Amino acid sequence: MYINTEKTAKLIQKRNCDAVILFNESNMHYICSFSPSEGVIIVTKDGNAYHIVDSRYTETAENHAEKTGLKVIEIKSTFSNEVYDIIKKENIKTLLFENETISLSQYKLYKEKLDSVEFVELNHDFMLMRNKKEAFEIELIKKANNIAEKSFLELLNEIKVGKTEKELAALFDYIMAKNGSHGVSFDTILLTGTHTSMPHGVPSENKIKDGDFVLFDFGATYQGYHSDMTRTIAVGHATDEMKEAYDLVLKAQLAGIKALKAGEKCADVYQAAYDVLDEKDMAKYFRHSLGHGVGLDIHEGYNASPRSKDTFEVGNVTSIEPGIYLPDKFGIRIEDLLYISPRGRENLSKVTKKLIVL
Repeated sequence: MYINTEKTAKLIQKRNCDAVILFNESNMHYICSFSPSEGVIIVTKDGNAYHIVDSRYTETAENHAEKTGLKVIEIKSTFSNEVYDIIKKENIKTLLFENETISLSQYKLYKEKLDSVEFVELNHDFMLMRNKKEAFEIELIKKANNIAEKSFLELLNEIKVGKTEKELAALFDYIMAKNGSHGVSFDTILLTGTHTSMPHGVPSENKIKDGDFVLFDFGATYQGYHSDMTRTIAVGHATDEMKEAYDLVLKAQLAGIKALKAGEKCADVYQAAYDVLDEKDMAKYFRHSLGHGVGLDIHEGYNASPRSKDTFEVGNVTSIEPGIYLPDKFGIRIEDLLYISPRGRENLSKVTKKLIVL
């Protein structure tokens, strides 16, 4: 049995249910090993797994089923009719469903169609399972990360005064694709000058000037799995103020990384980085969480924020990305991707964090 199907069957048994029904694209990918834009997956407590698709995905689903063992069913009329037939065949009485992501219309449709079935809220359990990565998933994340890092180093050769954020962001995406990325993890953030003070700013026609910071937040995907990294560099020269601010953010990031381990509360890891910034009265310019889970989604599961109730576990992959953002001046963020392995913490990001001045 495919390992992710086996884990899902154990989850169903733990919840004392008969099966789970999945519509969410990333959750389906977790079972069928690719990302259909539409479809349904049903897994029973015995590990029987069905992938219902339309004709657009039949061949792809069947190819992946050679590895995953899913039974592929191409719809003859509607998805709900095929689901009904499986529910009847497997004698399913209690069905876990994705209450956190299912649409209201979809819920109503299946609740009416399967009127004899008890629907049980899945809540966060499936995501918690996904957050504990298997070895093959780590290898795919590493592959995505290696593509992104290689592309970043190539892009540095193109960073020059007068180039615009938009043209460089577009070039970056192209280089990642050329190097094997199956898509970007998110819209590439590439900002220069005062625009770097916007944590999630959008690349514009703004041009690089001598003495600017340039901030890159980027990721590649490989077989559905994401990477995520941020680096901030200087062009031409960096002032003493810029260097001091950069060194402070790096110090905060290293403190967050040092605090990261299995059993540590996410909020406490955040606090480790926050305290470094607070010592210099710069924490007020730190405007987001310290990190987030990464996998089949670019933001998945837990996050390292002061409000988080989560605890890091073996198998988690998380970003660690403190930043400070001085309005109308500059911003700095440094982000690595880390894996909490059975042997301890592993930093998947290899690109230097020493301030690069081009």
